[in-house]
Amino acid sequence: MDALGGLAALQGLLARPLASYHLLLASAGLLLLIGLTMVFSATSVRDYAAGGNASASLVKQAIFAVIGIVAFWVCQRLPARTYRALGRPVLAIAVGLLLLLNALVAYGRLTGAPARIGPMEAELLGLYVGGIGVQPSEVAKFALVLWGAYVLARKGAALGWWRELATPLFPVVGLMFVLVGYNDLGSMLCLMALVIGLLWAAGVRLRVFATLSAIGLAGIGLLVAVASLGAGSGVRGEDNYRLQRLTMFVSPPPLEQCREELCYQMVQARYAIANGGWFGTGLGQGRSKWDWLPAAENDFIFAVIAEELGVVGCAVVVTLFAVLAYTGLRIARRVDDPFRRLAAAGVTAWLIGQAFINIGGVIGLLPLTGVPLPFISVGGSALVVTLAAVGMLASFARAEPDAARALHARPPARWVRLVWAPLPPLPGRRRRAASPSAARGSVPRARKRRADDQAAPRGARDGRGRSGSVASERRR
Repeated sequence: MDALGGLAALQGLLARPLASYHLLLASAGLLLLIGLTMVFSATSVRDYAAGGNASASLVKQAIFAVIGIVAFWVCQRLPARTYRALGRPVLAIAVGLLLLLNALVAYGRLTGAPARIGPMEAELLGLYVGGIGVQPSEVAKFALVLWGAYVLARKGAALGWWRELATPLFPVVGLMFVLVGYNDLGSMLCLMALVIGLLWAAGVRLRVFATLSAIGLAGIGLLVAVASLGAGSGVRGEDNYRLQRLTMFVSPPPLEQCREELCYQMVQARYAIANGGWFGTGLGQGRSKWDWLPAAENDFIFAVIAEELGVVGCAVVVTLFAVLAYTGLRIARRVDDPFRRLAAAGVTAWLIGQAFINIGGVIGLLPLTGVPLPFISVGGSALVVTLAAVGMLASFARAEPDAARALHARPPARWVRLVWAPLPPLPGRRRRAASPSAARGSVPRARKRRADDQAAPRGARDGRGRSGSVASERRR
């Protein structure tokens, strides 16, 4: 009876109008708090040995967290029409940054000189101006969510035609995959998860997914091969480190024989996890961070969590990501605007896919790819962009029909609306679809669009429509 009562209470809480918003704030806030704590634990020993200040990395990460919270606050105040308008400009900025990064890196490798032009300097993954750095791949993730959701929402039921997917979505996505994946295969896999989430939410046919999966696997194989030509951290004429990671994952060597660099991280992560046991050695008491585990504060921070907090701590982190996934999909299901639905699904697929890739690589379920754990790993650009994306989700959660009606029925005080977030628009009736423009010629009925140029709701199509369901240690 107690279990039934608890289940009924949980259902009652989830039935509240603002449940999605509160779940989003709680899960993201707790993950951010755990991230700051574990960054301090993973870096305090090294920072104290290097400069006598054990909290140097924590202070830096806390500054980025404050910037990210400001980005969250700004993004949760913006309406959907602003995000639609930002899709193309943000995509253009992301492509420009990626082109500049790749050009500077290529210039440095060809000439042997520093990859620098004036005050601008490039490393493998980041651009730096006056000591301030940004990772273009992180901007590309958010840009692809905004632009991809806008394009797919405009096409609506016309996505049953291959030519509608082929222009302009596939060429732009292919360009982004090449620009990101050449130097950073892990981030390209996150972009692929993001695109899959967008297409799934848009209701693309299963046979399209099968075709795209075959093309994606071929592209990944090509990016693995070009590591022999200097892609990523590879060096021309030396062993292909990306291929070595795959072969070590498929056929790992015995632990006592594993002394190579690529295998060393894997072995040390296993030792840290085994040392933690069920309840861990205690916060700050882990030994792997004492220069045993490379990238302990970044790619392998989940191993530090496993060692110091044990299985219980890992279960808490995984549960919080599961709550975040449930909340993102709940928002995508409840909002009535196609753009909001697609963008929410894209952000959820991006964050959860990246967490799955990171955790899977650390515990041995996936090959190592070198992606950070969202909210938790050290890194300024990733944290700020992630919190901005969560802010957009928060804006969509407040725009759910039930949430919007509840907020308008009992509006917060005026100063709360000014300081925190304005009231979302009340849900209204959908306008009737307009007839296609004569300039476009004869268009099948399934390709008609709404008068406000937004996509028709999912399932609103006639019989001719389609069917189907819907960081220097790192080696990239």
